[in-house]
Amino acid sequence: MDFDIPADIAAYLRELDAFIEREIRPLERENDNIRFFDHRREHARTDWDNDGQPRHEWEELLAEMRRRADKAGHLRFALPKELGGKEGSNLAMAIIREHLAHKGLGLHNDLQNESSIVGNFPVALLLHRFGTQEQKERYLEGMFTGHERIAFGLTEPDHGSDATFMETTAVRQGGDWVLNGMKRFNTGMHTATVDLVFARTSGKAGDARGISAFLVPVKTPGFKVEYMWWTFNMPSDHAEVSLTDVKVPTSTMLGEEGRGLDVAQTFVHENRIRQAASSLGAAQYCIDMSVAYARNRKVFGKPLAANQAIQFPLAELHTEAEMTRGLVRKTAWHLDRQHHMQVSEWVAMSNYRANRLVCDAADRAMQVHGGVGYSRHYPFEHIYRHHRRYRITEGSEEIQIRRVAGALFGFWGAQKASTAPQ
Repeated sequence: MDFDIPADIAAYLRELDAFIEREIRPLERENDNIRFFDHRREHARTDWDNDGQPRHEWEELLAEMRRRADKAGHLRFALPKELGGKEGSNLAMAIIREHLAHKGLGLHNDLQNESSIVGNFPVALLLHRFGTQEQKERYLEGMFTGHERIAFGLTEPDHGSDATFMETTAVRQGGDWVLNGMKRFNTGMHTATVDLVFARTSGKAGDARGISAFLVPVKTPGFKVEYMWWTFNMPSDHAEVSLTDVKVPTSTMLGEEGRGLDVAQTFVHENRIRQAASSLGAAQYCIDMSVAYARNRKVFGKPLAANQAIQFPLAELHTEAEMTRGLVRKTAWHLDRQHHMQVSEWVAMSNYRANRLVCDAADRAMQVHGGVGYSRHYPFEHIYRHHRRYRITEGSEEIQIRRVAGALFGFWGAQKASTAPQ
């Protein structure tokens, strides 16, 4: 077996590095833009008086980064050629996401906003795979230019990972559907023009079938953003949304009626493996920074690195990073060759292990660096606060472990069959 990075991907990493130095680093340093990445970052990014939402200046900087990346041909790398992409593979994206996160904080790759010079567009892929021609023409290009923003509404106040028990409903009324319910942590709502809302259209609580997905314009009567949730890592784009007799035409349904979980599963699998790769890269950054600091820091007349209490935890983290790298890349390689539901347990393994690893690595980096590591002048607290959410969102790590156990003990067969392709 060949474990080397394929030559074409290695060459592309060098191209990305050159682009960052030529286009993105100078932009990052212009007009005190570095305030969004240094010790002022949380305050500079957050409009505290506007419900904790992202500041306009911060989002404008991210938009300019995306414009430059798109012009250079990088932003849509992973998308099909029909969408202006290069059909980058899951393996390529895993290697790229790890590489960019390994560089540390910067405009090239700010995961708090899921913004990167190589974009991750799971909703665009959903539209491409499940959307009607009308939906594609209306939304796809607008998503890249910023004229359209589609938020994601799956989680509810009383239902998170147990999505098949969701209480939001959609009932037929003539040629329309009427939606009622609540959505929580509805990501992207601060700028959304449309919300991808999942609602039960048939069946009973717990059924995998009977849930449908709707592209609901946010200006539809009865659709209301109640407030933004302030989270561990600010600013917040996570809204509490209510739907009261929201009437939408049948043309807003994304995918087949009753098979909305196919849409949701595609979204989370695209995201989970790429989150895992990003977490791995950030973890390796924390490890490398800690090793370098321990070598240079002198305590009691000798390098900090001379102490086994420093060496051993970092050696264990480095070993786990190497093992996780093999798992992530193996999983991505198989995702390029099989339907995502066939490797779901590997995606789950990659996701929960990498997300736990980065939290452990950031915590250890703070400990190794001592007081300065705990300060906001170093990046570790930001990395910890951001990546800690991935141990909860899009299926908590307990859900990921349950999926692995379900595959291991044969308990997951029925659910897997209910969402498998036909």
